[in-house]
Amino acid sequence: MNEQVKIRVATQEDAAKLLEIYAPYVQKTAITFEYQVPGLTEFRDRIGKTLARYPYLVAEREGDLLGYAYTGPFKERAAYDWSVEVSIYLKETMRGKGLGARLYRAIEQISGSQNILNLNACIGYPETEDQYLTRNSALFHSHLGYRMVGEFYKCGYKFGRWYNMVWMEKHIGEHGAAPAPVIWFPELDVTELLADL
Repeated sequence: MNEQVKIRVATQEDAAKLLEIYAPYVQKTAITFEYQVPGLTEFRDRIGKTLARYPYLVAEREGDLLGYAYTGPFKERAAYDWSVEVSIYLKETMRGKGLGARLYRAIEQISGSQNILNLNACIGYPETEDQYLTRNSALFHSHLGYRMVGEFYKCGYKFGRWYNMVWMEKHIGEHGAAPAPVIWFPELDVTELLADL
């Protein structure tokens, strides 16, 4: 599958296809705590806002978009610039095939090129697994080297039940006394990096 799938930077023109991937997560799961599927214009704007500073990547095979991953601000204050929040969504049929790990490798390499040091994941986490939410996302992140750093209890309410939320993190660089300034995504040329993935 890897030979047929290419990782590239998303564009706002991808919004409709990416929204098709995202919508089932809103409608059928507590993986996202969003209640309503966003409209196309809003989703397109979200992509554009992300790309102004951070990577937003898609996995594509013969014109079919299979999944996407992106980073965004961990917190808005300047001192947090070296930390980002990561997100990933795959087509339902593409889970468990290594595509998520491949997208995250690309995100990690680009983030490293930006001088980002911390990758943080905010993950819905059930006390008891059910049809809306399992612990698979936390296990996926753990497999990729993320560690659990905190759990918030019964903080998300969806489908008539309460869910916990956990934060997981991965350090991808050295935390020196004078970190290199963050390079925002539009300033990078990621062509060669993505070609090697």
